[in-house]
Amino acid sequence: MSGFIDIVCNLYTPIEVKNGQTGIDEHFKKQIRMTPEMRKGISISKYLKMMDSAGIEHSLLIAVRCGDMKVKGSFNISYNRVASICKKYPDRFSGLAGIDPTLGMQQLRDLEFAVNELGFVGAHYYPHWFDLPPDHQYVFPIYSKCIELDIPIMMQLGHNLVYQRDRRLPSVGKPITLDRVSILYPELKILGIHLGVPWTQEMISMAWKHENIYIGGDAYAPKHWPKEIVHYANTYGQDKFLFGTDWPVIDPVRAVREVNTLNFRPGPLKKIMRENAIRIFKLDKRTKMKSLRKKNK
Repeated sequence: MSGFIDIVCNLYTPIEVKNGQTGIDEHFKKQIRMTPEMRKGISISKYLKMMDSAGIEHSLLIAVRCGDMKVKGSFNISYNRVASICKKYPDRFSGLAGIDPTLGMQQLRDLEFAVNELGFVGAHYYPHWFDLPPDHQYVFPIYSKCIELDIPIMMQLGHNLVYQRDRRLPSVGKPITLDRVSILYPELKILGIHLGVPWTQEMISMAWKHENIYIGGDAYAPKHWPKEIVHYANTYGQDKFLFGTDWPVIDPVRAVREVNTLNFRPGPLKKIMRENAIRIFKLDKRTKMKSLRKKNK
């Protein structure tokens, strides 16, 4: 089986490393056992070979917005930077628009441009970078815009690790904060990435309660996924769980190899690794994946 879709992929080329646009420092790289040769970044051409080795056909590439740019240590990767890569490799990458709630109306205009003009397939929000939980009023207009544009929004839920020792960010993304959001915005597709660790039971609870909440399995090597998460994805949550890596945190080859050791049933495995992403992000309508073009002919 191949043709997998990675829903969480970060730009990690030598350019982003040199410009300080990765959000991780040398200490964190050592903590996750990143090899010395990887620490300076991996070119897109080399990463495509890694995707091929893993059997990953398509990755969702994030134009991250990490913090209020008036605050020292914040950074973003421009929508145009990600769009240029997606344009060069349209069958391999699609863009996700990073969200900055402090921008007000400008963020709404930016999101509309990213979807309508650049072809991005979803939005991405880091609550901890802004110290604004998912149910903060500043984020609500963005939810409305996502519904209007008919795109999902993914966001990191769970605790926040020390990615940079000189800027330690608070863990404001508890899964339960989605409860009010889902009640107010039932049409909004919300994807809680990073498994909600350590509140994985709470994450499962929210996905079970609300039809519009999904879970992303990324940022943690699959062999370390909690047993409750694996059971959920393999049974009653098989339509609501999606595979991701959070590259460069998890190597795609390792991620796929370890998923294959978790004894998923064939049906749920196809959904987790591919079908759920196509359905939730409407990739059959929004992307130029070769396999989907063949299917639609």
